Formats: sequence, structure tokens, C-alpha cells
Amino acid sequence: MGVVKKSMQDKAGKLLIVETSDELRTQLITVFSNAGYEVSTDYSGGMKAVLAFDPDLVILGANPPELDCCDLLSEIKSSKQTHNIRVLMLAPGGAPERTRGLDLGADDVLSVPFDSHEVLSRARVQLRSKLAADEALERLHAAEDNKDATQQVATAVNEERRTLRMGGIAALIALVGAGAIFIYFYRRGQEQNVRVYTAITRLQSGVLTQEKLLERSRQPAENTAPAASSADSQVIQLQKRSNDLKSQISNSSAEDAATLRNNLALVEGRLQKLETEGKFAHAIIQDYEPSVCLLHVVLGFRDHVTSLKLHYAGLTSTGEPVTDKLSNPLVSLNGNGPEVHVDIFGTGFLVSEKGQILTNHHVAEPWWQNDELKEMLDQGLEPEIVEMTAYFPNASHGISIHTEKISTEADVALVRGDITGLGLKQIAFAESARSAVGGSPVVLLGYPTGINAILARTAAATLQSIALTSNGEPKQLVEQLAQHHLIKPIVTQGHIGDILPDKIVYDAQTTSGGSGGPLFNNDGKVIGINFAMVRDFGGSNFAIPIAYGESLLKP
Repeated sequence: MGVVKKSMQDKAGKLLIVETSDELRTQLITVFSNAGYEVSTDYSGGMKAVLAFDPDLVILGANPPELDCCDLLSEIKSSKQTHNIRVLMLAPGGAPERTRGLDLGADDVLSVPFDSHEVLSRARVQLRSKLAADEALERLHAAEDNKDATQQVATAVNEERRTLRMGGIAALIALVGAGAIFIYFYRRGQEQNVRVYTAITRLQSGVLTQEKLLERSRQPAENTAPAASSADSQVIQLQKRSNDLKSQISNSSAEDAATLRNNLALVEGRLQKLETEGKFAHAIIQDYEPSVCLLHVVLGFRDHVTSLKLHYAGLTSTGEPVTDKLSNPLVSLNGNGPEVHVDIFGTGFLVSEKGQILTNHHVAEPWWQNDELKEMLDQGLEPEIVEMTAYFPNASHGISIHTEKISTEADVALVRGDITGLGLKQIAFAESARSAVGGSPVVLLGYPTGINAILARTAAATLQSIALTSNGEPKQLVEQLAQHHLIKPIVTQGHIGDILPDKIVYDAQTTSGGSGGPLFNNDGKVIGINFAMVRDFGGSNFAIPIAYGESLLKP
């Protein structure tokens, strides 16, 4: 192979899109063209098209026309001219399909449908990896050229200096060999670095820097004000409908008035039901809001073999992590910078005077069944809990907690901390499974979106003060929110849709961060622990029956 002449330092990269679906192809063209990439969709000639365009990355659909995707992938990876081209495969389906794509030789596989930001991020990872490999090859070829020149000079040296000549050649060969070994480990290290950092970036997407906090504080209040609850919106609409019907009745004939009165009775009945449900929700908030805490879990990582902790490679003079040529912070097991930490937020609620708190298994151990963290684990890294803290609404500081028990049957965990002096009330459980009735109202308390929802409700001046004091550091940020007594759970209302042996289906709104929140029935008793939601199917959230949590409290 000749010296690699093109460099990605001066351009975003060349992409060849091989996709049959017009919709997906158009979406991919838009995403990558807007990001500044040179994009081609001309793949009619198969490998001839690949060689002609000479892309840095091929985005390969699972069923391209007139081509077998597996054959094209095999040809790209087996050819000496193209084996360094990165291939990102799009595969309909889940883990089995993604695994099959990786086994076939793809550098990465993404499920369809995909998120535009994620496909861009994954493409950047592959392009960075290719750049590192190309630069390493350039250095290797330069070393080989130097070797050839040295050999030519050596042949002209007289026989009396043969020993010296042979020593020089041996040293050069050793140098080239060492260079090849260095290049192998350099490329491997670069690939691990970008994969690890990409995973960290995705996991840290909910953490705001000081700059972002200050920017948010300057936004108009209406842009950050929380939306009215669905129950409040229904009340407003029904009250308007009631007033309209009353006006119509006063101006209608006797025959029409009878129909209108029936409609009014239905509207008034629904209003009364909502008002009743609102009263029991208000009672739950008064009794138990102080006992529902925000959980902050900090993860670190260590190497499986050496037990060395993962660090940023170093810091600049301004205190920022050292970055590569594409401005991505470098991570290393031997770095001089601070340890790499990931901050995760969830919800918990107090269930005993001993300071025991129920939450989800995936909150207490965030790596459990977590695809994002799996990518880091695949690089030989082991996660560990650096710190776990609970923040109760009326407390001006967090309390350190530790995991006490984890259920083997459901996504439930019991953690514990010292609540002495906080004056908290433990939350009562429903007495039997019959306490959950299909169609009955429920109230959910929790911290969906973690600290973002709290920050959205914070006044601009206070947010500026917190941003400057905390410098955007997550631990200090949450402590500042606690000191200002801004940590309070969000309350949403809904109804039970279905009751299954291992889950309760309901429609009270929630999202990531609300995991571990208590689900109350209309008697003000906990019937379940929120643990999952269906993002693309409105009205389906899931709670684990409280019996699974009760079992962890038994000796």
C-alpha cells in the first residue's frame, strides 16, 4: 500500500451512504451534509464505487439494492486498498442484529430507527479512529523509506566497515519493529479512548457546565417555567365548557335545554371527580413530599487487569482536560488529570425510621442492564461507586448512603443512610395487592430529568449565584440547590391501565430520573415503585408492585 496522502485534519471526512430506504437515505444525507461532511450515495458499482469515491466511512444499510450487504462489507474489509475504511452498519432490530453486524466485520452497528445526534456521534468516533490509524501508517511508511535509504548508503560502504554497516541496519530494523509495535498499541489505545469518551459524553448529557448554567439563567422566565399538569389543563377546559353550556341553556328552547342540561351534568361530574382526585393528591404531597429524595450516584472506573483508575490524561493551564486534535478530552489509566466520573440521578423514598430508602436496582448500580455503560465495560473497565448521596426536600445538605440489599426478582434495591435530626416520616405501604385497582387514580412523586427540572424552576438570580459558586461541578451544584431548599419532587397524576403479577401499568407522566419514585393509590398508600417507561407509546409507564420492596425489609 502507498503512503496515505489525504488527511482528515483539514476536512470533516468523506461518507458513502449505502441505503435502500428513500426516507432513511434522505435523513442521513441531511444529517451529515448539515454537519459539513462530503456525502455520496452513488454505490451502483459496488466495490468500484467505493474505490472511486475513496470514503473515510461507509454507512451501510442492512439491505442495499443489487448488493448483498454482507458481501460488500466483506470485500471492504478484506481488500488491502480499503480495509482501513470504517463501516457503520444500520440494522433493524435489537441486540441480536447488532451483534450479527459486529461479527460480520462492521466497526459499529446502530439500530434503526436511530437518533440523529447519536449517528453523528458514532460516525465521529469511527472517523477519529481512522485518522489515528492513517497517521500511524504515515509514520510507519516514513520509517520504511528511511530504512531503504539507509540500505542504499550501506551498500556503498567498503568491506572494512561491514561490521558497522550491519550494526546500523540491525538497529534500524529494530527501530522499525519497535515502531510497528508502538503503532499497534497507539491505534488500540486511541480506539479505546474515543469509545470510552463517547460513552462518557452520552452518559453526562444531563450534566450542565457553568457556562450552560449561566446561559440558562439569562433565558426568559417563560422558556423555563414548568408546564401546567394534565389535571390542571382538564379542569380549565371543563370549567370553560361548563360556563359555555350554562350560557347556552339560558338562551335555548325548552327542548334544547334538556339536552344541554344532560351535557352539563356530565361535565360537572367530571369536574367533581377531578377535584376529588386533586384533594387526595394534595394530601399526599403534604404528608410525604419531604420523604421523597433525589439520589445522586457518582461512578468511577478501574481497569479489570491492573486495577488502575481511569483518569483524564492531563489538564491545561486553565484547568480544562487535555484534548486531542478534534477537541475531545483524552482519558488514560496513567493520566495526570482528575479521575473520570459519571453522575447519575434517580429517586428514592424513605421506608423506615432506620434510614432505609427504596429505589431501583438500576439506580443503586447504574451499570446493571445499561447498554451505554456496557461499551465501557467492553473496553476492560469495571465501574465502581465513588459516592452515593440522598437529598431530601427539607434538608440543607445531602446524606451519604450505601446499598444494603438488592432484589434478585425485580428492579428494586434498598439503600440506607443516617437521617438523624431530619424529622422525616416514613412512607406507608398499601396492605395488599387488591389496593391497586384498574382505572383508579394514582399519584407519582419523583425527580424526572434529575436536576434539570429543579433548575428550570429556579429564579434567574439564584441560578446565576449557584452557577458561579459551584463552577458547574455536579456535587457542588446539588449541594447548592439543597442549601437554597430548591430540591422538591415533581408530582404527576394519572390512572391505572393494567395490573400484572410483576408490574403496574399507569399513565402518570415521568421520564429518566424518576426511576425509583413511589406510586400512590387514592388512599395515600404506596402500591408500586416506578421503574420504566415506553418513550414512543404515550400512556404506558411501569411500576413494580410494592410487595417486592417489602420483601427487602424483612430480616
